[in-house]
Amino acid sequence: MSKIRELHQAGQSAWLDYIHRGMLDSGELAGIIAEDGLMGITSNPSIFEKSITSGNDYDASIATLIKDKADMSMYELFNNLAVNDIRDAADEFKKIYEDSNKVDGYVSIEVSPELAHDAEGTIKEAMELYNWIDRSNIMIKVPGTPAGLVAIEKLIAEGVSVNVTLLFSVQRYKEVVKAHIKGLKARMAAGKPVDGIGSVASFFISRVDAAVDPQLDNAGNTELQGKIAIANAQLSYQYFEKVYNGAEFAELKAAGAQVQRLLWASTSTKNPEYSDVLYVDQLIAADTVNTIPPATYDAFKDHGAVAQTLKAGIEDAAAKVATVKELGIDIDAITDKLEADGIVAFQDSFRNLLDSLQQKVESL
Repeated sequence: MSKIRELHQAGQSAWLDYIHRGMLDSGELAGIIAEDGLMGITSNPSIFEKSITSGNDYDASIATLIKDKADMSMYELFNNLAVNDIRDAADEFKKIYEDSNKVDGYVSIEVSPELAHDAEGTIKEAMELYNWIDRSNIMIKVPGTPAGLVAIEKLIAEGVSVNVTLLFSVQRYKEVVKAHIKGLKARMAAGKPVDGIGSVASFFISRVDAAVDPQLDNAGNTELQGKIAIANAQLSYQYFEKVYNGAEFAELKAAGAQVQRLLWASTSTKNPEYSDVLYVDQLIAADTVNTIPPATYDAFKDHGAVAQTLKAGIEDAAAKVATVKELGIDIDAITDKLEADGIVAFQDSFRNLLDSLQQKVESL
């Protein structure tokens, strides 16, 4: 049995944090699904920037699109390319979506990162993408900013499956859970069904250690290096279990509503001294997802280990985070900065992508 299927038996779904037209056209994605048991895919502006600007897999589609509409903006061109990829990938995962009772088999596409602080703009674009792609097994990615929280609640109420991205702090995660449940309750109050609406809360992992570790070094504490990101994840999982197994969600659960699973993102290892599968091996628990970059995915298939690791030592997570704060390290400030930097990085990738598309169009 593949390691990816072993993960699924342990209650965790493995998704791939990558998409490219070539893997769709060649049958590579279909092969990974069949052989490994891959359960879904995520994309983001940085992934699309690399995919579209490297090689010539998109050239024919670009040429056709601009021939049909010569005055097409680069933003519109990108959306056409991305929508085609997401729709085709969703079709590859349709059987998994159906067989899993609409829990897995999702493909995620992100709203423009330029809308990170614009709730109404996010809602509008999310609905347009959802209707344009016209597949039930897609998730619209919305950043977990204050504006994003407003959009998340509204989109869930409209029956749109949502992937909440760029989460770094437990406090912001709690706000996301609240938005998810409020959206479902609003939908129920309107007399609409609450079953079949998927959602994940994408908690970014390795970037936390990359930011905290140097400060731990400066404080003379190397024992906690490489452990705070996982402790952060453990605290979020404790909250997940408390809320979704509790009274607040009980009525929704009885009506068929899905829990909003925690999804571990940014799970490649930044520090070469750590295991290259650290953030897969140590984050395994029921009702979770890990979206894994290609190199980490291959490494995990080769030498990863499957065990119920996330809950091991979970009772010590709060103490680890408290120790960091006692050392004078402001975790809240770190996670706030990581969110802000993450938005800027996606915006930069998006702008670079549009510039590169313009150059491609001019060269064809």
